[in-house]
Formats: sequence, C-alpha cells, structure tokens
Amino acid sequence: MILEGPMRGLRASAVVLMIVLTTLVAAGPSAPAVAGPADPEPASLVTLSVPDKAAMERLVASGADLTERVRPQPDGSIQVDAVVTPSQLAELRPLGATLATGTPAPAQTKATAAQDRIVIERAVWFESRDGYFLSVEASSSAAQAATLSVTWKGRKGTTGQAPMVAYVDAGAYLGHQFSTPVPAESRPEWVTVTSAGGGTAQARPREWPDGARPDRAGPGYQRDFITQYMPPAQLNERIKALHRRYPKLTDIIALPNRTNGYRRHAQALIGTPPAAAVVITSAAYGSEGGNDLAVELVTPGAPGRALQVSVNGKLVTVSLATDAAGAPVSTAAQVAAAVNATPGTGVKATTYRTDAGAGVMAPAPLTQLSDFLSAPADVSRAPAQVLALRVGAHRDGSRTGVLAYAQEHAREWVTPLVTIEAAERLLRNHARDKDTRRLLERTDIFIVPTVNPDGANYSFYDFNSQRKNMTNHCPAQQSDPALRNAWGVDVNRNYAVGSLSDGYFGASANCQSGTFAGPAEHSEPESRNVIWLAQRYRNIRFAMNVHSYGGYFMWPPGAYKLDGRVTLPRPAPEQEAYFLRSARTIEEAIAAERGTVTWPQQTGPVTDVLYSAAGNSADELWYDFGVYGWDFEVGADLWNPGTRTWEGVGFQPPFSEGHAEAMEFAAGLISLIGIAADFREP
Repeated sequence: MILEGPMRGLRASAVVLMIVLTTLVAAGPSAPAVAGPADPEPASLVTLSVPDKAAMERLVASGADLTERVRPQPDGSIQVDAVVTPSQLAELRPLGATLATGTPAPAQTKATAAQDRIVIERAVWFESRDGYFLSVEASSSAAQAATLSVTWKGRKGTTGQAPMVAYVDAGAYLGHQFSTPVPAESRPEWVTVTSAGGGTAQARPREWPDGARPDRAGPGYQRDFITQYMPPAQLNERIKALHRRYPKLTDIIALPNRTNGYRRHAQALIGTPPAAAVVITSAAYGSEGGNDLAVELVTPGAPGRALQVSVNGKLVTVSLATDAAGAPVSTAAQVAAAVNATPGTGVKATTYRTDAGAGVMAPAPLTQLSDFLSAPADVSRAPAQVLALRVGAHRDGSRTGVLAYAQEHAREWVTPLVTIEAAERLLRNHARDKDTRRLLERTDIFIVPTVNPDGANYSFYDFNSQRKNMTNHCPAQQSDPALRNAWGVDVNRNYAVGSLSDGYFGASANCQSGTFAGPAEHSEPESRNVIWLAQRYRNIRFAMNVHSYGGYFMWPPGAYKLDGRVTLPRPAPEQEAYFLRSARTIEEAIAAERGTVTWPQQTGPVTDVLYSAAGNSADELWYDFGVYGWDFEVGADLWNPGTRTWEGVGFQPPFSEGHAEAMEFAAGLISLIGIAADFREP
C-alpha cells in the first residue's frame, strides 16, 4: 500500500497468537491419539495469542510454523494461526504464546500530556457478498501510547463505532488501524477518528479496491474446470493433456533440477528411549531396498559371550553380550558401534537423539525397517521432474512474460487449482473469446502448478500439515522416525535475496523449524527451478506466487533486518504506485467472482502487511531480475453473520470452498495477464 509518514510498513508483524484447536482435515492415515516412541506427535492448526509485538518477534525468530493469517487485537495482543504439536506449543509458551480464550479485552484509555495530532492515512469502504465493511488507517503524534477509535455515519442516518489497534514493529510505531474490517449497516459516508488524548480527524471514505472493472465474459465463455484437489501426478497430467489438445498454443518445459523425490531412508527404533534405544537407518532409500531390511536383538543363551553382529541376507542379527549369569550387558552405544563396525549390513546405527546410550539393551524381536511413506505404489518415489506449461500465440521471447507458480508450501492444496483453472480458461476460450485471444497474442505465460511435488505428495498421503520439501538436512541425532514430520526445507525461505545468511529476519537455521532456510541459498532444486525460469526467459516481467491462506495481496520488499527494522530497498514511488494500481485491478477481478474483497490492510508490501520473510522468491525476482513479483494468499476470511466475526478457512477447506477460491483467484491471475498485455517498458 502507498502510505504517507508513519503508516509506511504498517502491517509487519502485529500478530496475536490465539490457538483455535482446529485440527487439519486428515489426508492420509490419522495420527494415533497417543504417539509411540517412533510415531510423530499429532499436529493441529491452532490460533495462538501473544501479548505484544516483541513476543511476536520472538515467535517468528523461533522458527514456529506460522501461517499468513495474522490478526492484531484491540487489547494490543496479536493472534496468528500456527501448525503445532503439543511439545512445540509447550516450547512456545515461554516466548509469550498462549492458547487464546474468550474475547480480547478492549484497549485501555491512556492519558497523554497534551492533545495529540491525528492523521487519517486511509479510509475506505467495500461491499462484499456479506454487506458493507469499513477499513480505516490513521496515525497519532502520541504514537503507540494513543488510544484511537472510529465513529462513522452512513446513509439513512446509520452510525457505528469501533476501536483501532496500534502497530509496533521491530520497535517502530507504524500507525493504528482496525483489527479486521468492521461491518456497517450501509455505505459509510463520513468517518471521525478520535483519540483519548484529545486529537480528532475526519475524512470521507472512498470505495475499495477502486480498480479497473473486469470485462464481462461474452456468451459461450467457458470456465469451471476444477472438480477436486489434485496431487502432483494429476496436476502434471492436466497440463500435458492441455498441451496435447492445444499444441499450437503451448509447450511443456521440463525444469532442469530434479527434486530429491518422494522417498526416505528406511528406519527402525529398537529399545526404550532415551538411554536404552538405537535408531537403525538404511543406507538405501526405503523404495530402493531399505524397506526390505530387518533387525533383531537376541541373547546367545549362554554366559560370558561377546557382542556380535551377523548378516543373513536382508536380516541383521545383533547377539548381545552377556555377563557371568547370562544376562545381557550391551549398552545402546555399544550396539550402535558394533553395527557400524560390521561390513555388509546396509544400515547405520545411532543412539537416541543426544543421549549417550548408556542404557542396557534388551532382546528385541525382528523389526522390519520402513520409510513410513503411505502413498500408493503408483506414486513415484523417484526424483521428480517439475513441469511448466508455456502458453501463448508467440512463444519466442518477443512478448511480455508472466510466470505463475504455486505450491512452494506443500499443504496449500488450493493453490495449484488456481493455475490449472487459469490455464484451462485461457486455452479453451482462445478460439471463441476476443479478449482471451488478445491476451495470448500479447503475452508469453509460464505456469508451474506445483513447485514442491515431493512435499505435496507427503501432504496428501502422510502428513497433511507438511509445509516444506522432503530433503532431510538434519544430523543423525535429529533423524529418528518420530521426527520425520519436521524434516525438510521451506522452499520460500531458500532464495538468495534478503536471505537468512544475509542477516534478514523471518527464517530459521534450525533444520526442524517450519521456516528452515536450508544449509545455503538455493540449496534446494525447487528454488533453483524457479530462478532458472527467470534466468532462461528474460522476457518474464511479471510473476505471481500463489500461496494460501488468509486473503493477502503482497509484493516486495518482503524482508527486513531486525536491528533497526531495515527493509530491503523499497521500490521507487512510481514503481510502488504501479504495484498498488495493478493490485486494485486484480482485486476487482477477484471480487467479481463471488464478492470476496481482499482487505486494504492486507494489500501491500510483505513487510508492511504480514511479517518479514527472509529469502522469499518474490524478492529475488524483483531485485535481481526486475520482475514485478506478487504473492496471492488465497482463502480470505469468511464473515459469519451469526457470530459477526471473520473466520479463517485453513489450508485444505472443504472442496466447495477450495473450488470457490480457485475460481476467484484464477480470475485474478488472468487479470494480471491482462496487465502484462498492456505493459510497455518505460
């Protein structure tokens, strides 16, 4: 958003963590109610509450798996949805995070020494399918000490009042605004912002988003091609089928960097953690022979025997040492060392996590190793070839390029549907709709439905909360089977501009963190594939990174350094104005589908409207390649008229809602292509 004075950067990080214990809809086998020593803890999508911005920053710095749904509250606290296990929740409590209960208290009046000066930075109204709503942003010369409220008057004498919340981000006061847009009985015509310190200001609100209205589809225009959530194999088949049907308008591009694959090394946990247990891990991936291996621990049945390890085909037998009475005396550390010293086992052994392994091992029956992957056998375990569908009448680099890419985060099942629906509309309507023909004549479109197919498969078949890819960079001490849902790299923290290694905030060096940036910039094939497209096809000037959920529309800068809140360089004023003007047009197209309006306070640079996200893809595209890079966060909150509150939709809403989101954001993506069609180099 283009703001004046202290309201610049308003959004970053005002997050109150309130935990709404809403368990994600299971995509594969359900987690056990009580996890065993080799079972991951069950995770839930919850709403956390933190008391202030400093606590929120501690939460982000911890690498907590936060969503993009951040909601400040009138009492100064912040709420944010997160995916956590019970143990992770316990670790977050010392940082200030709690499960939210009840309604946040109203802000307390704070006295100020003198009358403060109020500036209304923006006052807008919008009409959605649920009625009229008002959004106001203002600043006070008393900064965060001020207590502000808004009253408004509408048509036919209607009135209303609501409190504002202060934003303090990385120690900087960024202004006041509503926690969420507030309902109004009719179109608001005047707003008054009043401070407990005596300041006041008035403004006439304007309509939002106030962009160019989308063209009406002509008779015979085809739409609605999405019938279900689709795992990666189905997504690839859809774009291949479109290429076969429209060979003169499309190409299939096989991106050069194959992923690690939907595969894991096979493992078994033997014994009783922590001191009397060993973790056995196959050298081969489970799908490549590791799942065929088995381990047993036996006693020789005689006193005074030495520890021995033998191999018989796929079976590794550990014969425990015994004392003079014939009782086992081998410790976990000794068993692990003996296994590792024996050639031909096909496995490696470690003690349990950081334990020294001084506990004595007991005999254990034959245990089959497993990679714990649940997808059907027809889901390939091999390194995946990521595909892009290139669409256009002139695919020779002479037209303005648009890159649309989705599912950097595996659990975001709606996002690939946005790209597939847009591709179907463009191709199926080319012969019948002149506006569509114009788009394909004037643009060169690159569509990547799933950047992270390995993680997406894991989300569909194993752990539906999976955010990251499946490459495990954790050391052996953090690689026992119960931790398998914590492995992987956050692809959208693995890029090379404004990264963690550059000193920017909002990513983690912890390999188990939800925002793990990886061992190095571009360490992952998924991020290298996105950047390869920008390097190879220099006509790409626009990009849309499709994410979920929360209903945001964002652009660079996306990261800042915490000390002093130093952001990446902001775009020049004319560039920022272009970002905002284009956003309003795209948001009009989204709203035209079913009346979903992207909130004004969630439209703007990432650091202004969300939080710092070190090493994200849009920043690298913008700063290194000059690509106007946007981020959708599909899945805006839904208004509940019964409770008169906004409610989040989650990563995998019932398909009826996911379908509606795909329809509206596909319209927004096509609107972006229309903006590209009109683009002229300055």
